[in-house]
Amino acid sequence: MLLAVDIGNTQTVLGVYDGDQLMRSWRLATRLSSTADELYLDLKGLLSLNVQPGQKTQNITATAIASVVPPLTEQWYKVGHSLTGAEPLVLTSSTDTGLTYRYRDPSEIGADRIADAVAAIALYGAPVIVVDFGTATNIEVIDKDGSFVGGIIAPGLTTSAEALFFAAARLPRIDIEIPDSVIGYDTKGAVQSGLTYGEIDRIDGLVERVFAELGYQCPVIATGGLSFRVLDLSRVITAVNESLTLEGLRLIFERQ
Repeated sequence: MLLAVDIGNTQTVLGVYDGDQLMRSWRLATRLSSTADELYLDLKGLLSLNVQPGQKTQNITATAIASVVPPLTEQWYKVGHSLTGAEPLVLTSSTDTGLTYRYRDPSEIGADRIADAVAAIALYGAPVIVVDFGTATNIEVIDKDGSFVGGIIAPGLTTSAEALFFAAARLPRIDIEIPDSVIGYDTKGAVQSGLTYGEIDRIDGLVERVFAELGYQCPVIATGGLSFRVLDLSRVITAVNESLTLEGLRLIFERQ
């Protein structure tokens, strides 16, 4: 079995694969102060749960890691090594992924963006665009030749909300929900509309500009926190895959 670890700035997503089947996944809050010992104890607690009747996840023999949080990369590396006795795969732009780049400096590309691109090509073909909702909203562009040509990085929905609440002292801190109407009939509804519909329309507008630059349209795959909720509201998103990054890690690990 493979343990796939996607370490993001806000959340860390774990997935256990048996072959190509994702048996179980978990989302944990990312804490910069976490030590390898603490993470190992958290993980062992999760792995004590049954994936399905009669099957446990203790048979993990390998670990693959995608991280955008350097202080935690080493900690999770230690966890993977302690768990399996084998060297974990830590994804970087120099890893043999089969992905080709037209990006000016591939070393600047986050591991999560690489994993998303590999999975999107494998599952949906090329060309394809990925919209990853996280601390940042990443838009990754893969052209018709299957090359990672570039993308867009913008503040994520929660990041935008935190900036708004910090800067506007009179605005109440509210839950981020998609309201029933664009027009807010109270302050809560107005803020929710601006944040959520504003994010959706920003993505639609940016992707339509990408289509114009490419000269053709293609599937747009959403992943991350808000993805399922925007599928029916977006003009451009064609599919949602919450496990896209984990799937990319699995495919890259198998390629090794």
